[in-house]
Amino acid sequence: MNLSVQISANARRSEIVGWVGDRLKIRIKAPAVDGKANAELLRFLSEILDVRQNCVNILRGDTAKLKLISIEGVEPSVLHEKFGQKA
Repeated sequence: MNLSVQISANARRSEIVGWVGDRLKIRIKAPAVDGKANAELLRFLSEILDVRQNCVNILRGDTAKLKLISIEGVEPSVLHEKFGQKA
């Protein structure tokens, strides 16, 4: 399953903000330096979705705020349960 996300790095804490159109907005506590924000994003999503970290990967947008994330082993219904309905 693929998930489109919009990231804000250097936040006070990592948290889900909600849906902005068809993208999930997420605040990440790590700075956008040397891949720290990407690593925190993958760790954060794997923790929330209760999957191994290697099941969550960035497909596109490695250096951008808009990213396409691949998540293995998670049904769409679980995403709706964890993140709410898309706007």
